[in-house]
Amino acid sequence: MGVKLGNSGGRRRRAHGVMAEINVTPFVDVMLVLLVIFMVTAPLLTAGVQIDLPKADAQAIGQQDNAPLEITLDRQGGLFVGETKMTVERLTVMLQSIAAETTERRVYIRADQALDYGKVMEVMGLVSRLGFTKIALVTDPTSGKK
Repeated sequence: MGVKLGNSGGRRRRAHGVMAEINVTPFVDVMLVLLVIFMVTAPLLTAGVQIDLPKADAQAIGQQDNAPLEITLDRQGGLFVGETKMTVERLTVMLQSIAAETTERRVYIRADQALDYGKVMEVMGLVSRLGFTKIALVTDPTSGKK
């Protein structure tokens, strides 16, 4: 009793051609993971110097055309413009050169809440003496809401 298995020896061959489709599901999964990672890390990259901002319940200032000058004072009284550490003398020279062009530029002062109030007022006075009128103190908007 023999059974004829055919030419394939019991194996079946596909009559289909080569499958040339690309499965995009893993690609979409990786892109979604990257999107989540960037969404989580992006807020951490906004400020170069980590400080503890005071809490406030004020309305946020709307976006405007020209980028503001951001001056940061850390807990030890260190002075930064962006992420660049400055002395008061260097800041004065920089502000004078900006004021020569325009005094309409906005100046944001970010100061650690544990910093002495007099140091913040010293920097505000310097900015004001050089002719800048659009000066704002930056606070943490999320913690002031209840």
